[in-house]
Amino acid sequence: MSEGIDNDVLWNAFHRAVNMNSEELRAYLLTEASDEEGFPPDPDLGIDELGRAVLHVLGKRKGDLTRADIDVMRRVVALVETMGERTDDDSRRELMSVGHDPLRG
Repeated sequence: MSEGIDNDVLWNAFHRAVNMNSEELRAYLLTEASDEEGFPPDPDLGIDELGRAVLHVLGKRKGDLTRADIDVMRRVVALVETMGERTDDDSRRELMSVGHDPLRG
């Protein structure tokens, strides 16, 4: 991460916004990706792209982030800030697909 203090602020904002751990997020994404026909042959095929990117970022240390990771972090923080704490089913599913459960305190 090469942009200094701004990235520290972003790192903290991202980890506040993403209130599900990587295991919870992956389980949620796999559940959402499955349908009546069951899981696709490759479990990641049906997983939301942004959700998959969030999982990737959660597995990294701050010093190992790339520009793409920083973009993902910005998108997630903006989405969570924009949607607030909406708890209707569609909004909650969208927020949870990026690791934010609005029903958590």
